[in-house]
Amino acid sequence: MLALLPILRLAGLVWTDAVRASDPDLPFADYLDDERLVRLEWGFDDAPGNITFRFTVNATGWIGFGLSPRGDMTGADLVMGGVGPDGTAYFKDYYSTENSFPAEDREQSYTLLSLAESRGQTLVTFSRPLQTCDGQDLAITAGPMRVIYAYGTTDEIGFHANLVGAKDLNLLNFVPRIAEANGKYISATMENVTVPPKGTYYHCRVMRFPTLTAKHHVVQIVPEIEHADMVHHVLLYSCPSHVSTAYDGECYRGHPGDACFGIVAAWAVGGQIFEVPPNTGIPVGGGVAAAFYRLEIHYSNPNGEMGRTDSSGLRLHYTHQLRPHDVGIMCAGVSPSFPIDYDIPPRATKFRTYGVCNTTLFSQIVDPVPDLRVFAVMLHTHTAGREVRVRHFRNGERIGFLGVNADYDFNLQEVTKLGRVKTIEPGDDIVVECSYSTSDRTAPTQMGLATTDEMCLAFLFFYPKIEVVTCISQPDMTSLNQRFPLGGSLSNQKEIEEYERALRNLPQIEIAFANETRFQIYPHGHVRDATETPPFRCNHTTNAAGERASWIWNRASVLFLLAWTVLF
Repeated sequence: MLALLPILRLAGLVWTDAVRASDPDLPFADYLDDERLVRLEWGFDDAPGNITFRFTVNATGWIGFGLSPRGDMTGADLVMGGVGPDGTAYFKDYYSTENSFPAEDREQSYTLLSLAESRGQTLVTFSRPLQTCDGQDLAITAGPMRVIYAYGTTDEIGFHANLVGAKDLNLLNFVPRIAEANGKYISATMENVTVPPKGTYYHCRVMRFPTLTAKHHVVQIVPEIEHADMVHHVLLYSCPSHVSTAYDGECYRGHPGDACFGIVAAWAVGGQIFEVPPNTGIPVGGGVAAAFYRLEIHYSNPNGEMGRTDSSGLRLHYTHQLRPHDVGIMCAGVSPSFPIDYDIPPRATKFRTYGVCNTTLFSQIVDPVPDLRVFAVMLHTHTAGREVRVRHFRNGERIGFLGVNADYDFNLQEVTKLGRVKTIEPGDDIVVECSYSTSDRTAPTQMGLATTDEMCLAFLFFYPKIEVVTCISQPDMTSLNQRFPLGGSLSNQKEIEEYERALRNLPQIEIAFANETRFQIYPHGHVRDATETPPFRCNHTTNAAGERASWIWNRASVLFLLAWTVLF
């Protein structure tokens, strides 16, 4: 089979680095072998939903895909299938309790969606629940899993030592290793900014991009971080048309560029190279984007070091070959810049804040409002943040999440692709919930811009782009502070929980605005009730050991054993 590799390459049947997942419902993809003959694509629902795989092999014989605790046949959960000589598809769910012959699973937990041969490849698409409650299957969890595969050049299941392998993949938290693209890029960086000796400093550079007379699409964002110990986050905004002068200095000091809020790119601590899906691009140039852009960097200098300079920023790789959809990025959550008259109490083991976005406000800015297809999210708090959830409501009922991080790490704030593209319809509600722990703090924590303050934000990446760039809220505190004065006077967790509930029940002042300073305010918003999803529990499990004697040993099973076990 390896001798065929040069021929397959000439025939265009071996994937290259440029190939990405093209199905929005299967946003993740990886090669399982070094020769790039075996490819896996997948997508998944919110737990406890389903996961869907597309498994493609450059061969037209039988193919096998499985999950294994150790990478061998012991405890493996397998499917095997192909297209027979008469064109009939075959596909079944198997298991193995030892490093021995696999058995046909009594409960066929995998659902075949399609199976075909085309241009020398076998392609099979199938789905299964993340948790099947079948003792002969492996639960798919948020940790790394060992994926195993094998295949043959004919439909007779047989041994071929070179056509078998294994790879570790974190299916539910997959972060691809992306190489920087070749070709043209725009460099948006600072130029030797002197970082002052204070804990928090925001520097802004308003600049004109190179002239692109026609519209182009940014397809990859590469961080250029010179001093990772100081750079807290990087945001690049497009400017409204009235911004016509450059600026290089401290942010929010009265320059017209302070009004630039059309998010083009975002990076925070721990972020890596980010690529948009292949059917999308972030528009720049031409008549669709402003001539000026504002680069904002939040520097954190807690030790007050003097004389340090920085030239961090972003590289935006772009193409003139336009893609079907323009990408928009919208900031949702708790208002980060307007005054908020409440603090997060000290000594709180858990304290939650809420930001609300009712998308009915969009129709007062954009007409018509299309369905928005959300494909990625970046969640953001500061160092007290422990958990972030972006709840999605329709007609008053929660229908899922647009983002969840139940183990938030300030040092790992990546743009995360969703398991499936989620659709926001006009009228839907978005609630960003952040949980904090201040058990090690003796003073209240403010909501604000400083590193020692807190934030609660979610940056939603979606298409098609609309002009709404921000949809945030803050509680109306006019009737609360008499009961709960600021300053950390709450003495125990019970009082803290009562304070949190009181804040949650206050009216929310919602604000949605576009980059051209158009905005809408709704002062009567509220945080919708969200019944917590109970932990998934199986009502029963199948006794795998009791099934071991139910299958028939045959020649195909012996050959299948050889195919999977000799190298594992």
